[in-house]
Amino acid sequence: MNSNIQNILLYVQIAVCVLVIVSILLQNRAEGLGKMFGGGGEVFRTKRGLEKFLYYFTIALVVLLVVISLLIYKYTA
Repeated sequence: MNSNIQNILLYVQIAVCVLVIVSILLQNRAEGLGKMFGGGGEVFRTKRGLEKFLYYFTIALVVLLVVISLLIYKYTA
């Protein structure tokens, strides 16, 4: 039973990792590019719509990933 739970948690962890990678890659990438090359316009705006959803979804996935990692550690120790 314990081995079965470990396998399920490992597969869920892999799926969550892939989702975290995809959600990070889908976010607005050009936001910090101007600052990196000394660019100028300091425009502050709020996140709206899909951008806001993706931001909070990424945070939730990372928290879920930490919880799953701790559960895997608990069941292997």
